[in-house]
Amino acid sequence: MDSLIIHGGTRLDGALRASGSKNAALPILAATLLTEESCALQRVPLLKDITTMMTLLSSLGATVLRNKEGAVVVESGPVQVCKAPYDLVKTMRASILVLGPLLARYGLAEVSFPGGCAIGSRPVDLHIRVLEAMGADVQVEEGYIVARAPDGLVGVDFTFDTVTVGGTENAVMAASLARGTSVLRNVAREPEIIDLVEFLRSMGAQIVGEGTDTLTVHGVAALQGATYSVMPDRIEAGTYLVAAAATRGRVRVEGIAPEILGVVCDKLRQTGACITEGEDWIALDMQGNRPRAVDVVTEPYPGFPTDMQAQFTALNTIAEGTSRVTETVFENRLMQAHEMKRMGAEILIDGDSAQITGRPSLQGAPVMASDLRASASLVIAGLVASGETRIDRIYHIDRGYENIEGNLQCLGADIRRIST
Repeated sequence: MDSLIIHGGTRLDGALRASGSKNAALPILAATLLTEESCALQRVPLLKDITTMMTLLSSLGATVLRNKEGAVVVESGPVQVCKAPYDLVKTMRASILVLGPLLARYGLAEVSFPGGCAIGSRPVDLHIRVLEAMGADVQVEEGYIVARAPDGLVGVDFTFDTVTVGGTENAVMAASLARGTSVLRNVAREPEIIDLVEFLRSMGAQIVGEGTDTLTVHGVAALQGATYSVMPDRIEAGTYLVAAAATRGRVRVEGIAPEILGVVCDKLRQTGACITEGEDWIALDMQGNRPRAVDVVTEPYPGFPTDMQAQFTALNTIAEGTSRVTETVFENRLMQAHEMKRMGAEILIDGDSAQITGRPSLQGAPVMASDLRASASLVIAGLVASGETRIDRIYHIDRGYENIEGNLQCLGADIRRIST
């Protein structure tokens, strides 16, 4: 099992290029099931979750490969199987995203209840309810969600009780091949949803309203193949910016439009960071200063992203002042705080909030990652700690960060991967 060894105390300094977005690539890969024709996807990151999704598509009968140019090419014409097996689905939450496409194209989908990070229940009931509203019969059989629509899906006017990214993605994919028009209300508005809609539109889908809380989908009889480039990863970019802020350093992230980072940049400015922007780059410079503490409350987009909460928790442990970090999206997503306390962080957990009193530095210690973003926050903590930090169970981080130790080494960090 791999671990990361970090010797902290070095200010990060340098430039990186943003990877493709994991959270956009996963639903886009699932959406290739909606067509019999070939899809070529560029800027798909090399990540464990991506490999799992590619393997899942292959298990259904699709032909999936990376060509010499680095694009992922998917041929879903050969698909004959409509069952997503437990052995694959248990490792990744996003596996549920094949439910809508399989049901819409074949009238049948069997998907095991999904796994992934242990950050709360994240129920799939809204996925099921919107598909039932479209005419599907959905049952739970031996641990599998079994959805049947032998006569196809029909358009629906549906309002989600709560904002759900995955539920929105499944619904808009299914609606693309449904008969008639679907109006989906109270949908998620994340940039990754917009990217999925733009990909579906490139396949011939008729969708309007992306970026708002209502999507209108006019179903079509068939979708065609497409070539598409996945958007950059705003969470990866945000993580490196926070790491630079925590270490009093500077970093420039290229290949990303600053506006998709939104409130993350606003919060970084509150820490005292000097942020400059261009059309496709963003740079942060702490000018050697210790960051100021900032309060954070996670919310659905365009609010502060839950996937950046752990990183700001780490930053606040060494910031000047006292802060409160409140998690409203997922329960159990402050678990990284317990590991940071092993490093000397002063954190008081109160339900879904953490009160943090910043200290000038942390002390290196052996710690264990509990989920993807917690892994990234422990890396940041290790970068600012004196002495050696060892982070175990880093398979979590490989699910969402491509070569994180290599990127940080390029910025001057003393970090390496070991196998035990």
